[in-house]
Amino acid sequence: MEKRILPIFQVGNVLVSADLLTVKFCCDLDACHGACCVEGDAGAPVTLDEIGEIEDSLDVVWSELSASAQAVIDQQGVAYTDPEGELVTSIVQGRDCVFTCHENDCCWCTLERAYRNHRSRFCKPISCALYPVREKQFGGGLVGLNYHRWSICQAAVAKGQRLNLPLYRYLKDPLTRRFGEDWYRELCEIADDILKQDIL
Repeated sequence: MEKRILPIFQVGNVLVSADLLTVKFCCDLDACHGACCVEGDAGAPVTLDEIGEIEDSLDVVWSELSASAQAVIDQQGVAYTDPEGELVTSIVQGRDCVFTCHENDCCWCTLERAYRNHRSRFCKPISCALYPVREKQFGGGLVGLNYHRWSICQAAVAKGQRLNLPLYRYLKDPLTRRFGEDWYRELCEIADDILKQDIL
């Protein structure tokens, strides 16, 4: 019997791609070395509120930033508007996020490291925490969540497959941070129902 295609389902005011249920994913820093912080041609999407929180955290992480990153921040601030009109974190030489630091052949986020060391109350932009899921705003408060396929994350997909870890489970904490515990609980209930019916 041919399976029915269910590309999108809705949880509250959020349209969720079925990829979040079917794609297995778990970041593998040993393999990718944090490439998502330095690859690409724009910074991470940020909100105005996040820009304020980043600016409040700047003194904490300033000494950990490269001289080039400090110069960029001095010149244009922690964020800028990209060609598509979206607010994104500033980047160095069209590549590295200004909050990236390099240690032991790996890229790290200075904002997240300060948070995990209890030196700051702000972790990192929610767009970074949710990656490889990207959020899109629609009219009327509707939000869309889509999986972004990127070759640099092949090792993460392989690790997720070994662990049998679906994307929505891997992203439990950031999804809960973004949409709340009740929303995430409903997502899991709907996901369980869909997977039990074997309709994907």
